Formats: sequence, structure tokens, C-alpha cells
Amino acid sequence: MYGVAPPERLGEFRLADGRVLGWSEWGPPTGRPVLLCPGAATSRRLGFGSDHVHELGVRLIGLDRPGLGVSSPAPGRTVGRTVGRTVGRALSDFAGDVEQFVEARCGEAPVVVGFSQGAPFALACAVAGLPSALYLVSAADEVARWHAAGALDGHLATLVDLCARDPDAAYERFLAFDADAVHRMVLAGSPARDAAVYAEPVFDAAYRTALAEGFAQGPHGYATDTLAAMRPWRLDLDRVSCAVELWYGDEDTGHSPDNGCTLADRIPGAVRRVLPGEAGSVLWTCGEALLRRIVT
Repeated sequence: MYGVAPPERLGEFRLADGRVLGWSEWGPPTGRPVLLCPGAATSRRLGFGSDHVHELGVRLIGLDRPGLGVSSPAPGRTVGRTVGRTVGRALSDFAGDVEQFVEARCGEAPVVVGFSQGAPFALACAVAGLPSALYLVSAADEVARWHAAGALDGHLATLVDLCARDPDAAYERFLAFDADAVHRMVLAGSPARDAAVYAEPVFDAAYRTALAEGFAQGPHGYATDTLAAMRPWRLDLDRVSCAVELWYGDEDTGHSPDNGCTLADRIPGAVRRVLPGEAGSVLWTCGEALLRRIVT
């Protein structure tokens, strides 16, 4: 249910510096490449729309970001007090890894899908000119900009402030998380629409598997990603030249203070779609519609 199924193919791509980038695939090997940047702490194993990829001729590719799943950590990102100085390169460095992968394995510019915390990494790929089109689904917003404007409050404001003032302390806080802690946090903050998805047995098993694999090397990959997402992205969004769509559920209260309205306005030509009766789990509840939109 919800289009989650084990990957049909798994592999590891060797980058130029010797690091490994883990990948998964669903759909025909010669299908149109659609590259997924997964959400927080999840690995290449959690896809979407797997029951429609063959019908639509889509080759869905999931990637493990550095330090998650089987992908090698990025150099210098997990060494104590240096992390605050190096994590700012996480977004652009990931785009560099993806560029190598695309050149070697895709054969054409892929469509890139960024879900939740994967959104800023997907945007970095678009800034680098890699995708033919970009879809940001339940995209994590640049909360550092909202905080600078005084538009955040409560626990989120405190956390974003800590990321700005003392990134090393924030990083240490994120290191306290494991797969179970992330699972509890996500479920605790989910509206009813999402809770129903996450509680469905097949989805729950797939989600837990992806989280367990995401933390297989420890919490450093998650901590690095989260710190990068909560600090200023330093991405020149005016350089995005491909078609961009943002998909949000109208009941999604966790990914963006205004359901991506401000974020869409910052991206040239971006189209924002707000889906009634949906929440943060749009990637799975509307996975077929998203894939059909991609291939049109």
C-alpha cells in the first residue's frame, strides 16, 4: 500500500575520491530516470509509486546521502568541533556527488524529487543545473530565513537559534537521535491524515527499515543533514533554470510556515500546488498522481 515496496535493484557507485554512494532502483532499467532525495534519516530503500513505475516507464532511483545507509560520510563532517565550519558545504557537495552519478548512470538529465528534508539537497542539484525538472514534495522550508524575520516561535525557534549561534552544540544534540527516536518524533508531530499512513502495517515496516538503514553507520549523517537544513542554505535560487513544482497538503503544518508560498516565490517560475485533504505524506498518498505529472 502507498506505493512502497523493496527496491528491485541495489548498488553502490564509486565516486572520484573513492567514497561510495548507495543507490536503489524501481522500474524498468531503461526507463526515464527520476532521482529521489529522501526525507530525514531515511535510506535509499523507501521509494514511492512502486506499483506504477513499470506502467509509466519510470526508473525511480533512490540515493543515500553521505553518512546515511551505505554511502560514505563526507570528509570532515563528523569531527567534533569542525562540523560547524564544514556543514555549510553539505548541500553543494551533495550536488557534486549527484553530478558524477548522473553522468555515469543516468544517460540523460533526470527529474529530481526532493521530499521533506531532502528538498534543500534537491534544490542544490537544481542550482547546479543537473535536473530536467524539479519536484519539491512536502518540502522542508529554509527555517533560518523565517527565524531571521522573527516568524518562528516555540521549540523550533529555539532550535534554529541554537543552530545559528552554536552549530557544534546543535550537532551534538542531533547526535542523540537514533532510528526509534526519529520514528517517535515524526509520529508525535503528525496530523491525523499522516498518522493513518504511518500506522499502515506495510508502510510502517518499510519506514522502519529505511530508518534503521539510515542510522546503520550511526547518527552523524542525520546530524549533518539536519544541521545543514536548519542553517542558512546559501543557495542562489535565481540560478534554477528547470521547471519546478512544489506539492503540499493543505493540512501539512510541519514542513513550511506557509505551505511553501514564500519558498515558491523565491524560485524562478516555480508552480505551487496545494492538495486539499492531504498532509505531509503526499509523496505516498499522491504518488501515482506525481509520477503521472512527471511523465506528461
